[in-house]
Amino acid sequence: MDIRVVIFEDNLLLRESLFQLINGSPGFTCVGAFANCDDIISNIKRTNPDVVLMDIQMPGKDGIEGVKIIKKNFPEIRIIMQTVVEDEERIFASICNGASGYLLKTTTPSRLLQAIVEVYEGGAPMTPAIAGKVLEKFRRQSPPSSGELNDLSIREKEILKCLVEGMSYKMIASSCKISIDTVRFHIRNIYEKLHVSSKSEAVAKALRRNNT
Repeated sequence: MDIRVVIFEDNLLLRESLFQLINGSPGFTCVGAFANCDDIISNIKRTNPDVVLMDIQMPGKDGIEGVKIIKKNFPEIRIIMQTVVEDEERIFASICNGASGYLLKTTTPSRLLQAIVEVYEGGAPMTPAIAGKVLEKFRRQSPPSSGELNDLSIREKEILKCLVEGMSYKMIASSCKISIDTVRFHIRNIYEKLHVSSKSEAVAKALRRNNT
């Protein structure tokens, strides 16, 4: 396994340190490191990453706008947001725009590398403090009718609960004692029944309805 990673970070020292960490770790390659999102489409086309580490606050286009652009043009790419502040509104906006994970910049190097693997495998890694804020934010939303969730089978609800808990496809397969292909089959059905097109949207719906 060799996970291709791109960094968007305006802090030069942090950008260089992340670059060295990723390139110095077996199984990872940093294929690009950029100070802003101004040329994000050409940057992504040229580097072809699997995972993006995205600073949330940058001059020009910020990380939230960067996520939106990436997910619109390269929906298969996984994105982990990085921030120094547990800003609830920015966290919520990032996830709704398609970010798959959200970490504080104080996250240890080993945990950061683990998060990159998790998101690459379909998980949704979050710093515990961030996860708490996300859950609280979603729970305060006005819950619409839960009819769509009632359409899910028992197994689909079980798998959706695993997604909400941030499990990767591999972890779900192990927990539910099924193959990864079966997990993917159920998740496709979940997306169709909930009328969503991504894991983050499915998790958002589930949390809003407080039904998992």
